[in-house]
Amino acid sequence: MSSIAGLNPLMSGPHRAVAVLCVTQILGWGALFYPPALTMTHIAAAHGWSLALALSGFSISLGISGLVAPYACGLIDRHGGNPVMAGGALIGAAGLLLLPFAPNFPVYVLAWVLIGVATASTLYDPAFTTLTRIFGMNARRPITLVTFAGGLASTISWPVMHFLIEAGGWQLVYYAWAAVFVLVVAPLHGFALPRHGVHPVHRPADTAAKAEVARTIPARGWPFFLMAAGFAGHAFVLSGTTTHLLTILQRGGIDAGLAVTIGALFGPSQVVTRFADFISGGRLHAVWVARISMGTMVFAFALLVLVGITPLHAVLFAILFGAANGVMTIARGALPLSMFGPVGFGRVVGRISRPGLILQAAAPFVLAFAMDRWSDQAALEIMVVMVLLSLGCFAALRRP
Repeated sequence: MSSIAGLNPLMSGPHRAVAVLCVTQILGWGALFYPPALTMTHIAAAHGWSLALALSGFSISLGISGLVAPYACGLIDRHGGNPVMAGGALIGAAGLLLLPFAPNFPVYVLAWVLIGVATASTLYDPAFTTLTRIFGMNARRPITLVTFAGGLASTISWPVMHFLIEAGGWQLVYYAWAAVFVLVVAPLHGFALPRHGVHPVHRPADTAAKAEVARTIPARGWPFFLMAAGFAGHAFVLSGTTTHLLTILQRGGIDAGLAVTIGALFGPSQVVTRFADFISGGRLHAVWVARISMGTMVFAFALLVLVGITPLHAVLFAILFGAANGVMTIARGALPLSMFGPVGFGRVVGRISRPGLILQAAAPFVLAFAMDRWSDQAALEIMVVMVLLSLGCFAALRRP
């Protein structure tokens, strides 16, 4: 009975937001971000398009997300996550359902535009904004808990989608995700997500939180630019890796089933480092989290570029990249909060994420072009450059 009672805070009151968003982030990332890695070659073949043309739809989706994100997060600042995230889920369901029925390229693009709007209003940035609206300066630990779940999205979704493709074709993937968004994600956001916070972000609840607010700085100038540029570089690399890694591994001689299994290691690796951050109580400042994460990514990509693609190297890459991305995702929410404060957080994080989402949109197309025009090695080298640039930005960023 005591263990059940211990779960009550997570199932009622403001803390229920953590449980709700854990579920919806797994499903949201699985539906909106991870399918192209497994479905794009099938979509290109079905329509007689090049891989680059098929991927341009996904790139457009990410670009739309970058344009919409500041407005979606700003709406959450004012009205809460319920209407914005529930509406975004329904829009996403429409796009997911339309995609396999698209008879031509314009309708195909329309489907991805709808998915882009859903991405901007249902994934991490709106989730972090919702948690900050509820918990204020104390939002880092709830953010970390939600990223535990989000880190498992690839681990769960890639094997499931691989099975669905084998069982009924690539279209079945999108039918299934559309149903999940209508029947599960939208209702959870609309009816189960708490509407009221523990305390207003304008009035921190405890002395430590008040001290944290006092140390924040305005969201402008070089600190803002370096942070936005650093996260943009990371976004390019994350998008490029999740879109093309399985293809690169297969073209490097690794069996398709083994490549999916290796890719699924991302999730557990992310969860391990997020758990380490959680049990440490977030003692390491988020700017150091970002620096260490990007430094680890440099080593991971150098392994593939300099040593070559083998099953062992691919496993090591997946573990290192997943571990680094695990805490980098926490930094996406915690670093703007610690440096710029909770007031107007949605608007600030939306502005920070916009260049990242635009670069994230460009990455699949740019890397597909590099792979077609030059080689897979060239695509990996481009990602090494982007990781180094991102690391340089975070190294130059100084905490207030």
